[in-house]
Formats: sequence, structure tokens, C-alpha cells
Amino acid sequence: MTLTGARERRVRTGGVELCVAELGDPEQPTVVLVHGYPDSKEVWSEVAGRLAGRFHVVSYDVRGHGRSTAPEPLRGGFTLEKLTDDFLAVVDTVSPDRPVHLVGHDWGSVQSWEFVTVKRTEGRIASFTSMSGPSLDHFGHWIKQRVSRPTPRRVGQLLGQGAKSWYVYLLHTPVLPELAWRGPLGRRWPGILRRMEKVPGDDYPTPSLPADAAHGAWLYRDNIRSRLRHPRADARAHAPVQLITPVEDVFLSPRLYDDLERWAPGAIRRTLPAGHWIPRTRPDQLADWITEFVTSVEDERPVPVASGRHADRFGGQLVLVTGAGSGIGRAAACAFGEAGARVVAVDRDTESAVRTAELARLSGARRAWAETADVSDERSMEKLAERVGEAYGVVDVLVNNAGIGLSGSFFATTTDDWREVLDVNLWGVIHGCRLFGRLMAERGQGGHIVNIASAAAYQPSKALPAYSTSKAAVLMLSECLRAELAGQGIGVSAVCPGFVHTNITSTARFVGVDAAEEQRRRGRATRWYGLRGYPPEKVAAAILRAVVRDQAVVHITPEARGARLLSRFAPGALRAIARLDPPL
Repeated sequence: MTLTGARERRVRTGGVELCVAELGDPEQPTVVLVHGYPDSKEVWSEVAGRLAGRFHVVSYDVRGHGRSTAPEPLRGGFTLEKLTDDFLAVVDTVSPDRPVHLVGHDWGSVQSWEFVTVKRTEGRIASFTSMSGPSLDHFGHWIKQRVSRPTPRRVGQLLGQGAKSWYVYLLHTPVLPELAWRGPLGRRWPGILRRMEKVPGDDYPTPSLPADAAHGAWLYRDNIRSRLRHPRADARAHAPVQLITPVEDVFLSPRLYDDLERWAPGAIRRTLPAGHWIPRTRPDQLADWITEFVTSVEDERPVPVASGRHADRFGGQLVLVTGAGSGIGRAAACAFGEAGARVVAVDRDTESAVRTAELARLSGARRAWAETADVSDERSMEKLAERVGEAYGVVDVLVNNAGIGLSGSFFATTTDDWREVLDVNLWGVIHGCRLFGRLMAERGQGGHIVNIASAAAYQPSKALPAYSTSKAAVLMLSECLRAELAGQGIGVSAVCPGFVHTNITSTARFVGVDAAEEQRRRGRATRWYGLRGYPPEKVAAAILRAVVRDQAVVHITPEARGARLLSRFAPGALRAIARLDPPL
């Protein structure tokens, strides 16, 4: 099985024959993809296809894997020195006159760290993107530092990584790994990847897996012990480095890269909420980051990496915020912009949406766009989803923020009043989740949905029957959707603010009173919220944290947290408070 549409050639080196696949225009910059264990080059098929429109993309089966031949004998045939010989033979064939941009995953990254730090490859590598595979030299120094100067934290890090590396010990045992891979483990591995890593079950892994895994055990046996015991002191990168760390990796701790600046000054760091096999589970994001990094190096300009909090998490991601024209929506759009995201600011007021997009760009957004839509109108939201999908791609983070306020007794609230508040506060969230959430699920690469509810969702009030009902429905919808989408890597968070100083008080409707009294109550509510002084920027920061931590429900402001505690442990007291007249 080969990468679809790839041109194949054979490269002979060191007694083996390597199968090399090429996509794209050879006149463009060359990107070389190096696979890990127990993979073959087909692990890159999704990423390679996305890169081929911009670059000359090359991937090859490492010796003993896929359609490349294995060395004879196996012992001693997989040393880093010989793998470096293979790499140079490949790049001298596919790009003899220009340095290449190197990308490695797992053991492909381990050996690529060797390529980018040894003298004989200087000038042949323009940049290096590493994912899920540390340098063995850096790892050796990391271990020595923690053994020679132990602290409780360092010992904990050693023990934690030691537990994650259980498979390394097994691969050093004689014969057993080969028997397991050629037997039951090889047959069950595709199912294990689907269940544990959510890897799509399409054309991967390939039928060569049992042999690849059996041969690849020598990658560990030929290199691990010798390099960890005697790491090189000069293992510094001679090309720009981009590090992509999947934070849910069950095999490698992110702490392994604590000393990265020592070995790769100025390295660019990215994180993904994903497991180990990100070339299969997150190809869109990887292709975007590789493209951005390679293009910046080729153009000899700084990589556009935001410096805001969580920039390593949201840099380059597509974030859509409804109700972005003011208040919490505008603050959230700017906060994601500061973190380097691409932002779509949506509001029914076009001028307000345009202003928010401008502010998001000033905050640091890679790009920001304004879109006009009425979240209560299903057709308007469908058109929005079509425009966004065609122009910007699939949304990574959706913030359903648009909402309106309505105050007044139940019997003073008309059917039309109920319809209006439910259409915006509830149906607007439903439309967003249905349209953009479906696209996330169909893409199969995860994502996150944030629904802005309210402390009113669990804090009853005789003055807010319609508003509180709409927000309680949003909270329950979020909980139900979170359960449904958990298996698809899509998180759902309900954010429940208390009294936040936004313009919702100046636009809220007060039913059952005349126009003059309504205006008076708006002014009084605005003053009360202003005196409370809780800014929307704090809510925006909590939204970003909720996504990073995949929090189910977030209670913002002390009064929101207090009401939540009362609802659980003293509901009677909360009901007594609900009977009080609001200070209007």
C-alpha cells in the first residue's frame, strides 16, 4: 500500500534498499517526513496530502519497515549512525541542491534529533519539526540531572516517565516482542489504536505492521542503553526547531522538554490536546503548523508565534465566537486572538463584529474576520456555517455566547417574550452546536464547544423565569452533549458567570412595566453591575482555561460559586433568596 498519487523510487544505502515516496512539485521546498515505531511511511498519508499543494513532500520507509529492506544481521543494523546514513542518502537523491525541512514523529523524531545535531548533516537541514520523540542525548542528560540532584519533584518526574516507558523494557527482552507482534498483538493492534488513541480505521496501519514492529525492536536495542548512559555533550540543533507536544501522550511526559532551550535556543513550542498518534488524529493542525513554520524559515522571517497565555495551545486554531460584538463575546475573541488563534467574530450587528475583529487582530490574532448572523434564525446560522466552512475551514473551538436578558414576573411574560429569549439564548446555542459541532465530529480531529450559561441556571429568581429557564436548558444541553461527544475527542464546557459588567444590562428588557420604568430599571441594573465591577476579560480568561483543562462546568465570580454550593447543600436557602424582590 502506498500514499495515494505518490511517485516511488528506490534508494540504496548501507546494504539496504529504501522505498521513498514523493508528492508535490519538486521545484518547491522539500519537506521530509520520518515515521516512528511500529509505523511505516503511510502513517503520514493524511499530513502529506495536505502539504503537497505547497511543498515537495517526501516520506520513506525506515530500514526494515514497509517496503524497505531490513539489514542483515538485524543486531547492530539500526544504530543512529546508520539511520543518519540512510537519511543523507534519501535527501541527496530527492533534494541534492537545497536543504530540506525535516519532520519526525515518535522514533522518526528520535532519529531526526540525531540528524539535526550531528556535524555531517549541517547545511542539509533547513528546519526540524519534532513530535512525540525526544533526543536520546537530551533524555540522557535529563536523567543524569535528576539522578545527580534529586528533589521530590525531580524524583517524581523520573518515576512518572519510568512508568510511561514500560514498553521500552519489554522491547529489550529477547524474542518475545517478535513473537507477540507476529502473533496476537499484530492482529489486534489496529483495534487497540482505534480504542485507545481514536485513530480512524481506514487504510492504516498497513499489512506490513507485524514485520515492521518485529524489525523495529532493534531501534531500541541498538540505541537506548548506550545513548542514555553516555549522552553527547554537543547535541545542539544546527537548524530552527519546532516542538509539537500532544499533552495526552501516554508514552512521553511533556517534562522531558523542560531543558529544550539549552539544546535548541529559540525553539517554537506547540501543544495539542491529543494522544500519541497525532499524524493520524490531528493532520489538519499539524499541516497548518508545519506549513507556517517552513514558510517562515524559507522567507527568512520570524515565525508568527503569539506570546499570550495559552499561545502554545491555541496558536493557529480556528475559533468562532457568537455575540462577539461586545461584552464577554468581544473579550473572548480578543483573548483567543492574544493566544494566536484565527478568530471569526460573529454578531448580528455588522459594525460591532468588524470592530471586534480589528481588536482581535491588534491583540495578536494571526487573522480575524467579521461575520454577520442572527443566532436565533436557523437559516442565517446555516448560511454562516457554509461561509465559514468554505472560507476558513472547520472550527476548532466554538463559543456560543450570544444572549439577551429578560426580567419580569411569569404572568407578565408573554408568549412572544418567551419565544424571543428562548430563540436567542437556547436555540442560538442549539444551532451553533448542531451546525459547527457536526462538522467537528465529521472531521474526526476533536475540538471544543463552550456554551455560555449563567449562575441563573441554578439560582432561581421570581424576577427571571424566562432568562433562568433558558440558561438552565443551556447547562443541561451542555452536559448531555459532553456525554455524547466524549468518544470523539470533542469537549463541551458550560460557563456560568455571575454578575459581570457588560452591556447586557443596558439592552435587557423588563416586562410588565411602562417604557419610562423600564429605562429606569436598566439604568439601575447597569449601575449595580458597574459597582460590582467584574470585567468580561476575567470571564474570557476562564473560557480559555476551560478549554485547556476540558472542564465540564465553570462557575465564575464568587456569587456564582456560592449559589452553586447552596444549590447542592442548602437548596432551601437558595429558594428563600429566590422569593426576594430584586433591588430595582
